[in-house]
Amino acid sequence: MADVQVKDNSGKGGKVRSKKSVPHVDLTPMVDLAFLLITFFMLVTTFNKPNVMDLGLPAKPKVDQPKPPDTEIDLTNSISLIIGKNNRIFYHQLSKEELTEANLQETTFDREGITKVIEQAKARAKDPAKFTVIIKPSDDAVYKNFVDILDEMAITKNEIYGITDVKSWEEAIYKKKVGEAAATPEPATN
Repeated sequence: MADVQVKDNSGKGGKVRSKKSVPHVDLTPMVDLAFLLITFFMLVTTFNKPNVMDLGLPAKPKVDQPKPPDTEIDLTNSISLIIGKNNRIFYHQLSKEELTEANLQETTFDREGITKVIEQAKARAKDPAKFTVIIKPSDDAVYKNFVDILDEMAITKNEIYGITDVKSWEEAIYKKKVGEAAATPEPATN
């Protein structure tokens, strides 16, 4: 940085004193260094990429097109998964008339649980190529469990699955089952 030097001349003759200059620090190189460091860290730092799950949804029907007929899914070619509270998951392959508290089965989210259940149901299906998993998260379900089930679709290589609300008749049986499990006392350990 350039300094302008002013000559101090009072116009009188006399003793010449040496003028003490005030020390100063030139900060121009410091600013350059700061910009170099900012640029370096911006280029070196890896930016967090958002974790987005790709979920293929059907296209909205056009207004002038007629509504397609409802798809009827054969119960032997499908399994319904009800995601409940407290990391619980229930499943069934039954109709409204057949489903009871006793035959609404419960399993876990691990390999020996839901993975095995889905694979066994697919092996028993009439047409494994059309095997459908119907995912029904309850109002008590947490998002993590929903994502875990979607991950299971990739693990078990099920390309045909649907996400829907729990039917009212399923919800009534689910609530009885959850209430029944909560009401049973745990065995005492001595």
